Amino acid sequence: MKHILSFSFIFLLFATSVSGYTFSDHISTNFTASYLQFISNTGTFLLSRNKTFKAAIYNPGNQQTSFYLCIIHSASNTIIWSANRDAPISDSDKMNLTVKGMTIFDKNGNSKWSTPRLKSEVQKLQLTEMGNLVLLDQSNESLWESFDHPTDTIVIGQRLSAGSSLSSASSSSNLSTGNYIMTVTSSDAILQWYGQTYWKLSRDSKAYKNSNDDVEYMAVNTRGFYLFGHNETVHVYEVGLSVTSFRFAKLAFNGLFTVSSFSGTNLKQEFVGPDDGCQIPLACGRIGLCNDNTLTSSSSPSSSSPVCSCPSNFHGVSGNLGGCVPNDGSRSLPLACSNSSTNNHSQSDSSVVSFLSIGYGVRNSSGSCYMIENELGSISNRGEVDMLGLIKTNKVWIDIDDDDEQDSQKDGFPVIAAVLLPCGGMILLLVLGFFLFWRKFLKSKKQEVILGKQVSISHSSGDLDSDPFCIPGLPMRFDYEELEVATDNFKTLIGSGAFGVVYKGVLPDKTIVAVKKIINIGIQGKKDFFAEIAVIGNIHHINLVRLKGFCAQRGHRMLVYEYMNRGSLDRNIFGGSGQPVLEWQERLDVALGTARGLAYLHSGCEQKIIHCDIKPENILLHDQFQAKISDFGLSKLLSPEQSGLFTTMRGTRGYLAPEWLTNSAISEKTDVYSFGMVLLELISGRKNCSFRSRSHSMDDEHNNSSGNNNGTSSNSSTTELVYFPLFALEMHEQKSYMDLADPRLEGRVTFDEVEKLVRIALCCVHEDPVLRPNMVSVVGMLDGGTPLPQPRMECLNFLRFYGRRFSEASVIAEENEHGSVRIQQPRDSTRVVSGFSYISSQQISGPR
Repeated sequence: MKHILSFSFIFLLFATSVSGYTFSDHISTNFTASYLQFISNTGTFLLSRNKTFKAAIYNPGNQQTSFYLCIIHSASNTIIWSANRDAPISDSDKMNLTVKGMTIFDKNGNSKWSTPRLKSEVQKLQLTEMGNLVLLDQSNESLWESFDHPTDTIVIGQRLSAGSSLSSASSSSNLSTGNYIMTVTSSDAILQWYGQTYWKLSRDSKAYKNSNDDVEYMAVNTRGFYLFGHNETVHVYEVGLSVTSFRFAKLAFNGLFTVSSFSGTNLKQEFVGPDDGCQIPLACGRIGLCNDNTLTSSSSPSSSSPVCSCPSNFHGVSGNLGGCVPNDGSRSLPLACSNSSTNNHSQSDSSVVSFLSIGYGVRNSSGSCYMIENELGSISNRGEVDMLGLIKTNKVWIDIDDDDEQDSQKDGFPVIAAVLLPCGGMILLLVLGFFLFWRKFLKSKKQEVILGKQVSISHSSGDLDSDPFCIPGLPMRFDYEELEVATDNFKTLIGSGAFGVVYKGVLPDKTIVAVKKIINIGIQGKKDFFAEIAVIGNIHHINLVRLKGFCAQRGHRMLVYEYMNRGSLDRNIFGGSGQPVLEWQERLDVALGTARGLAYLHSGCEQKIIHCDIKPENILLHDQFQAKISDFGLSKLLSPEQSGLFTTMRGTRGYLAPEWLTNSAISEKTDVYSFGMVLLELISGRKNCSFRSRSHSMDDEHNNSSGNNNGTSSNSSTTELVYFPLFALEMHEQKSYMDLADPRLEGRVTFDEVEKLVRIALCCVHEDPVLRPNMVSVVGMLDGGTPLPQPRMECLNFLRFYGRRFSEASVIAEENEHGSVRIQQPRDSTRVVSGFSYISSQQISGPR
């Protein structure tokens, strides 16, 4: 008997060791696995051939209640797929592999998950080196693949076809399907929450559109993240990234879509959308107030962390991330939202099993009321003082017995009607009559833009000018008197330009703003004014100056912007001896922020926007030298089909591309040229056309001209124009990059750092627009994700012509010891205006 027990114990140990063996590449049918069976290897029962991926019965977060059949990237421990995400099992439940496929059973023998019916019998289960779990028949033909059933992640070699989706997990340890979905459409990739779209790849500044073809699938590869057309040679959208051997795209449980890579021991997040944390519907929980005033710089690849709070009369639950619930008590809605039956709705407590949240937005100036039903996420605090937000919560009991009410909801009749109109059709008719009366009253007074829809604004009582205009997404309209008070009667002047002057102001809510007062109110001035509102009022990006509102009253034209406390780039870079020197990293941050803003204008908006006037004066700086592009008065909106021919020349001399001279198609590449010129000025710390002084004796000049010397002499200096882009080209040819760096940096920059920016700048100013990189590529070059190209010298020879012509036409200012200046007229056909020489045929492309 003793020997029998010993033999049984030895046999049990042997069986356990065999069953716990981890297989490589594949396993055959009639196989069973559970977490406890492979506990010594944390549930892993199958490895890919080179151990890159593993298949395991796994408990994410080391919790002990929910186990899943997962595919995991071994080195980074990243879950790339899960089978039973909505049917977790215990540590003792089993996965069986039979000739019919894979099935997961609980301890009672109930099926929790299984593969579908297959066309033939299964021979083996294989885990490939790409992370694909495949069921194969005896001919090694695929019967089923995990790549065809993605959960929240795709990896290199996997495709997410148009019409397919990724669904987020509920949390990092709970892999059940969450509320966020990423869908690939025939034209885009979008993120949604309860059917509401909150992000599109096409509007992300880091994505570049290459083709108008229909999207067939989304994929990541060793070079980046793409939406492909009919084959891998057609990139409809691309996000170029650094080369890596392992990359994956994931829709995280918090609603962020990320692209990450792994190298060595480093897991790096390379792309995130959206990059504004407040765009995520539940960034601060339900009805939480998300504040974006302290968002981090966009130089970070990760999404910014929002600041969360609760609206007035609401309080937080389990911290800000738990959302907010209403305080006790009852509140009335504004008259616009009352409609005879909505007054004094009592707010329910969060303890009610089921309740309906209704959101109201009220525009104070118009009295218009907007309603948001059903799911309410976080509320973004954008500082719009004219909008008042209210949330009403009303009890909706689960045990509803009214068949008519249920049928009305099934037929799509709004739930709000069931709550606010219990008296039926008579009340509805009264409400409609009141609504028509109210609408007629508003129309007689004025018309407003409601919720971003395009509505005409016409004059009445002299309040607006007689020129009607139509602007989509109109920002807030201020009265002239409001801005007069805000600026203390236009007391503090902070800037001026060709079309207006800018004053510092403080709004009633203590928000500091910049008020641009348009001084050119001619026909062109009105066009520029309306163009700027139409363009910037509809776009939002961290590197674009935000337009808060405007004034169009009694001939006054004013634009109200967010205040940029560090002023314009030209003041910071050319400010003179009293201005602190911009360090190299600060210059790089400015260049990167400007490039990202332009990339968004060119490829992130519904319509391509060409700024047309990129220069240091139109690049404003905020804290930490965050750059934002301003002055959209000259912008041109282009549909994707337009080639971009302009009828009139626009922009600033010194930053305009050569194609303006040749009537060639004007495209977003004209902004790339201007950016290249600005980049050269950032490198050198001086204007691209600057004076260089040279001391000499006046009697030497006299001797040279007359041959007479009376023994007297006086010192003088000659000032000549230097064309820095040509100097940069020459130093690039000689590899003398340190000669181009701002001498005020005093060596606080390396050779490689200067070379990098010089090469990028020269590529941007290629004479042929086709050879200039797009701004998405420029962003990649600046942040290190895209390899640096070599400038093509044959496309830069035009700089030699410009430089030679300006050298010949430069004004010689001779100053004697008494301080008088003599301007010498050049001998060629150029003309001299205000101390500068202009070449009529080249003035718009040469220095300013």
